[in-house]
Amino acid sequence: MRPAGSRLQGKVALVTGAAQGIGEAIARAFASEGAFVYVTDLEHADAQTVADAIGDKAAALVLDVRSPADWKQATRRILDERGALNVVVNNAGITGLEHGASHDPEHASLEQWHEVHRTNLDGLFLGCRAAIRAMRKSGSAGAIINMSSRSGMVGIPRAAAYASSKAAVRNHTKTVALYCAEEGLPIRCNSINPAAILTPIWEPMLGEGAAREAAMKAIVMDCPMKRFGTPEEVAAVAVMLASDEAAYINGTEIVIDGGILAGAAATPAPPD
Repeated sequence: MRPAGSRLQGKVALVTGAAQGIGEAIARAFASEGAFVYVTDLEHADAQTVADAIGDKAAALVLDVRSPADWKQATRRILDERGALNVVVNNAGITGLEHGASHDPEHASLEQWHEVHRTNLDGLFLGCRAAIRAMRKSGSAGAIINMSSRSGMVGIPRAAAYASSKAAVRNHTKTVALYCAEEGLPIRCNSINPAAILTPIWEPMLGEGAAREAAMKAIVMDCPMKRFGTPEEVAAVAVMLASDEAAYINGTEIVIDGGILAGAAATPAPPD
């Protein structure tokens, strides 16, 4: 095992949706462990801010994960500049609830359904495809990390498209892992399934002031640990999966939910 600060030494990584939240935390954690990180996002100014904060271990790239051309351009640049691409984190995603849209199975429109899947599933498919091609071309061992969700493991009545897309992410992760093994490629693919991680994606649902505090308590009510997770806690798992420590972890998923799925929704009271 490498010492702290060098677990990803010499690796080149690309993280999507890295201008904020979980993606930003992963980019920062990767760089702190020695990787060179391409911070990618639709918003170039925000991605540049994160890359500048990281310093000489990072560069910013505009990347619309829904665009095959953007993926081709990004991976070509990385291979030209760095000679290899070792880690791809497909983190970019949307809930569909950002603008107050209705996303239950009865009222969601087909366009709303497609919008979520274009980013969360089509974007992930394109990211996995680009990663495999780039890693094969450079002959480098690689790790693909896909961001799924606890919502992809259970039904979510008012986020139907999001739940569906994240369930598909889990399955495609396993397909990619098996395909790469069948092809004899040294490329692993795993997914991370976070639950309530306190990131900007929650803001439309939390509100402000006293209502915000009440909403936060209600959201974590079914969590045995009674709190939100942090982006840094997700990033720690991503570092492990990206590192050589995880050389035999492939086609699996890691749940980060504070114990929600460990048992019943309500934690039993201790006996008297």
